[in-house]
Order: sequence, then C-alpha cells, then structure tokens
Amino acid sequence: MAVVRKALIVGALLGAGAGLGSALFVLVTPGEQRTQAMLEEMPAQDPLRRAEAARTKELLLATLQEAAATQENVACRKNRVDGSGGGGTSA
Repeated sequence: MAVVRKALIVGALLGAGAGLGSALFVLVTPGEQRTQAMLEEMPAQDPLRRAEAARTKELLLATLQEAAATQENVACRKNRVDGSGGGGTSA
C-alpha cells in the first residue's frame, strides 16, 4: 500500500510540475502579432543586408573557385581584397 501511495504522490508532483511549466511557457511565449513584428525586425528581412550577404557569398565562392583551380596557397597571399571595394593589403 505504501508503494502505491508513494507512486501516486510522485505522479501528482510530476503532474504539478508539468502544469506549472506549461503555464509559465504560455505566459512567456509572445503572441502572434509580436512574433510577426519580431520577424519584420530581423536583419535578414532588410533588402540592403540581403544584397550584402549575397555579395559576400559571391566573393567567397569566387575565392574558393580560384583556390581550387590553382596550386598556390590563396590564404597566404599578401595582397587581399577585403570586400569593401578598396583592395587594401593586410599583413
């Protein structure tokens, strides 16, 4: 009988904990309007940032293609383009 009683108490405590966790989750989770507002504020939605990311990917892909086509170690070059259009050098 003590085993059954202990099992019921443990089950009740686990159920109460799960109920409390669910209630807190519902309270903390943003609503649909807030979720949409957060999605609109994300940097990936900005056309300028998307264009910049696309340009960065193009530069990376071009560098990888060039590195694959040559035996030279492209990473050790003294004169690198930093992507800002300046064509500066790095040490």
